[in-house]
Amino acid sequence: MAPCGPWPVQLRHGTALTSEEYVRQQGWRQARLDRCPLHSGGGCGFEQHGTYFRVAPPGMQVARWYCPTGRKTFSLLPDCLASRLTGSLDAVEEVVAAVETKVAAGTSIEGAAGEIRPDIELPGAVRWVRRRLGPVQMVLLAMATLWPGRLGAEPRLLAVRDALGTAHALVRLREIGERQLGKLAPPLGFGSRARARSRRRKRNQHEAGPDPPAGSR
Repeated sequence: MAPCGPWPVQLRHGTALTSEEYVRQQGWRQARLDRCPLHSGGGCGFEQHGTYFRVAPPGMQVARWYCPTGRKTFSLLPDCLASRLTGSLDAVEEVVAAVETKVAAGTSIEGAAGEIRPDIELPGAVRWVRRRLGPVQMVLLAMATLWPGRLGAEPRLLAVRDALGTAHALVRLREIGERQLGKLAPPLGFGSRARARSRRRKRNQHEAGPDPPAGSR
């Protein structure tokens, strides 16, 4: 189990099980974390701390542990699950692969989003798709830089699939990048969301134009 950053709260549970298989076999019961990531010598009272539930797939649980000395909880996220995003890595991958295929055929991202999520209004569909497409593109670029030549000629999901010879590229990439997971962004890695920080900075900036009337904010 590789730690995910200097003071990790999420660790990788390497498993070949799909999310449905993980639920069916209650894979969280086989998850093991034998020592505290903060205190390798022990003596901190490190102990198992039950599980927490994920929304999808139904019945999914993630094993966790607690260090009372460090006051931190650690969880073992199975390879099948997306980090900080509902659902599985395979589900995220299918969305990104579908967008790449449609865009290559001349469809815009907006058009692709409308086809992938016809059940919701277009602005919501575009946001839903971009929450998956953008972060995956960032991770592919980062990993292509870290391992030049290993992931194919270009940092696109379909190209990476071909290079790795698998339709489950994101799960495979989590294994390849295990030691860098703390620096890689979700939904593959366990690092921070760079885009979220960017949005906060933008909101804090003063908007152009006259000041609003008093009491309007």
